[in-house]
Amino acid sequence: MKNIKINRALISVSDKTEIVELAKVLRGFNCEIISTGGTKKILEEAGIKVTDIREVTGNPEAFGGRMKTISFNIESALLFDREKDKQEAEKLNIKPIDIVVCNLYPFSKVKESGADLDTLIENIDIGGPTMVRAAAKNFKYVTTITDVSDYDAIIKELQENKGCISYNSRFRLMRKAFNHTADYVALISTTMDEQAGERSLRLAFEDGKKLRYGENSHQEGFFYKEIGAGNSLFDIKVLHGKELSYNNIGDIQSAVDSVKNLKRFGCAVIKHNNPCGLAEGDNQRKVFEAAWNGDPISAFGSIIAFNKPVDLNTVEFLNLNNENKRMRKFVEVVIAPKYSEEALEYLQFHKNLRVIEFDPKDSKQKFEIKYLAGSLLLQDCDEKLYEKIEKVTEKQLDCKKELLEFGLIGMMQIKSNSIAIVREMKNGNFQLLGMGAGQPNRLVSTKLAIEKSRENLNNEFEGNPEDFDKYFTEELGKAVLISDAFFPFADNVELAAEAGIRNIIQPGGSIKDKTVKRKCNELGVAMAFTGIRHFKH
Repeated sequence: MKNIKINRALISVSDKTEIVELAKVLRGFNCEIISTGGTKKILEEAGIKVTDIREVTGNPEAFGGRMKTISFNIESALLFDREKDKQEAEKLNIKPIDIVVCNLYPFSKVKESGADLDTLIENIDIGGPTMVRAAAKNFKYVTTITDVSDYDAIIKELQENKGCISYNSRFRLMRKAFNHTADYVALISTTMDEQAGERSLRLAFEDGKKLRYGENSHQEGFFYKEIGAGNSLFDIKVLHGKELSYNNIGDIQSAVDSVKNLKRFGCAVIKHNNPCGLAEGDNQRKVFEAAWNGDPISAFGSIIAFNKPVDLNTVEFLNLNNENKRMRKFVEVVIAPKYSEEALEYLQFHKNLRVIEFDPKDSKQKFEIKYLAGSLLLQDCDEKLYEKIEKVTEKQLDCKKELLEFGLIGMMQIKSNSIAIVREMKNGNFQLLGMGAGQPNRLVSTKLAIEKSRENLNNEFEGNPEDFDKYFTEELGKAVLISDAFFPFADNVELAAEAGIRNIIQPGGSIKDKTVKRKCNELGVAMAFTGIRHFKH
């Protein structure tokens, strides 16, 4: 558990970034530096005295550099136990190596460049992983550095500890080294499978932290970061509030995905992974109000996401400092790319409200996975809004293309079977007026979307009660109903038309398409096919 003086170092790196600075500090503590090929040349050009690795191995570098570090002398210098093997090492004339600095051949970059198989093979590092694993195994005595980002911390520790490295640092770097070589080999193996026309999968995550619990209090929950992922959801900044829960994190993902592709000010109100409110417009405060009014009851305890920096006027809609506590709007999380100082200060009125800084545009995924019993489902992310906007009825759609796209974005985030009814408000905002989600029957989803639209329009209606039905029908006549999948029967059209809907968007593709189109023509409803289904289970 003690500090180890670094007397002898082996440096062999592909990425030469800042290696000269580290080597100078090591030499400043009279550390002998052993090096190879290109690394040796860089260090010597910087005026650093270097021992050629051939003086240690007793062998030349050979076969175009394929053989450099692999030798009995090198691996022994890394592996032998400094206490129980000391006498044997002396008899064998093995001098200990105390630190290995090595990053491996850039196989990943070569792969990304589209290199052929022969080039890929030549960029498979053999000697590097061998000495990294040897050094890591013997971490009680040897320090292993595989990441340039660790240089600064090691330099600082060397300077503070007079050329020594602590046990805790060696243990941390050991774990990092084994993860590094594991990921390296995993990438090579999956790439070789690709070359053979097969697909295999190796996933690597780090920094796992335990959450208070999972979806329910009797379940354990953990949160991990994918290795190499930039701007991941794991990296969100919690500016205020209590610890995030398992459910919060899932809802945050749904929230940022709901607004990331909106062009104007966007706001999503998320409950149980579904947008119960969604709006877009030119005034952020009005957009927030429109999103909230999409389902004010469900908005209680919701997750709120904005796609642009938030100002004080916007968040004051929450009424957090109202003396009448019943007037305050309770939400669990607010997410935005940035906050004004005044907005952040205001949000802190609620001591438990989690205030998250994260730009929804950074929410990018390579694929989606679902872990099942001893198996795994993997698919591409659903990112294509539509293939076409094909008129299939006698009547033309009467809506802006921008409203249609807004509706598709919202519908894509709603659990299947999903129906979204969207409209353009008098102030130019787009609003999710009503939605039906997660129903095994599409007709029920349509009923729910219409009922929620009726409820929301009733809340905003200021005329005589007896005139509401006319207002409801007129407003739905200007709205668009969007379905995530085809209508299997004409009953959905009949129900929508009865409520006043005159514009319907759906993927098409049912054997009943002709029947559905015929019903639209009969009822004076415009319908267009997008050619793209958007199931979300």
